[in-house]
Amino acid sequence: MRFAFAPDAAVVSAVKASPNHGARRAGCAPDMILMHYTGMSDAIAALDRLCDPTPSDGHPVSAHDLVFEDGAIFQCVPETRRAWHAGVASWRGDVDVNSRSIGIEIANPGHDLDYQDFPDEQIAAVIALCADIVRRRPIPPDHILGHADVAPARKRDPGEKFPWHKLFGAGIGHWVEPAALTPGADLENEAGGCAVAALQIALAAYGYAVDLTKRYDRATRDAVVAFQRHFRPAHVDGRADWSTVDTLTRLLAARDRLAAIGGDSGR
Repeated sequence: MRFAFAPDAAVVSAVKASPNHGARRAGCAPDMILMHYTGMSDAIAALDRLCDPTPSDGHPVSAHDLVFEDGAIFQCVPETRRAWHAGVASWRGDVDVNSRSIGIEIANPGHDLDYQDFPDEQIAAVIALCADIVRRRPIPPDHILGHADVAPARKRDPGEKFPWHKLFGAGIGHWVEPAALTPGADLENEAGGCAVAALQIALAAYGYAVDLTKRYDRATRDAVVAFQRHFRPAHVDGRADWSTVDTLTRLLAARDRLAAIGGDSGR
């Protein structure tokens, strides 16, 4: 059933209510913001898709908000409700990511069409929306993530062109300056041993769904690709080079320092 509701954030331009939502898991309140791109050539078509109860593929989807290229923000699902945006996903062992997250779709055709840079007006609107949300809800900086972070085997969004560093500069999310690309040995498919084990432990400590197999398996490579898209976007190849490992190590250290002084660490 479609129904109108008051927008949660003051920066929302309009409401287009989606019927595609449900109750959050008992006792679960949002402690995560999850960024997506629409992956469609037209933002209006994407908005209609988020509100379609009977899509042709048989899989209704939704998100709480959709940010257009010009910065207009449409809210589709109240934040108190569980939108259907993450799908099969995991973060820090929790597989019901939808129950704990607010999903933000960002109009962009994505990798399968003509992946574009995100306009400044659009990113300013994303920042304003996130700032409004984190003022009202206890969302740790390292719980502001991309869809690829929680579903690395399936998803690429919002992708390596999304300017996470701009969000961090505005006080949104978690970031360290990526280590410079340097030549040298790296870890790749089917490598093994202590170095791979240390990488898997570090990725899992940050939140990625990686098991300690001590082999550079497909799940490890997928997590490295997702990590690179988010935190080391200059070169995304799934190989754990020094730059990737050093950036991950400093991210963990920064989070631990924040926890030690009583800040929100998400731990």
